[in-house]
Amino acid sequence: MANLYFCQPHAQNQGMLRAVISLADCNQLVASCPAKYLGDHFPRVHQEGGQTRDFAIVGVSAAEASAEWPSGYYRVDADLVELNTRLLALAR
Repeated sequence: MANLYFCQPHAQNQGMLRAVISLADCNQLVASCPAKYLGDHFPRVHQEGGQTRDFAIVGVSAAEASAEWPSGYYRVDADLVELNTRLLALAR
């Protein structure tokens, strides 16, 4: 299972856990907006003078990692409302 966080830099939050989803669901969720690998540490969301657009983070633990989803954190630059709509469709 992977953790999905919604990050809103303009609100100066460090990311809010939105869902815990399977890696198969991760593939469907990010099909139209690829995930970029960031490393082993949760990234700083709010940085002075940095980007202010909302984005999502997918976190994959070492115990859950696969060849397609190595452990670590991935950034998904997608509209959070659209991503949430896709997430709700997966739950049905």
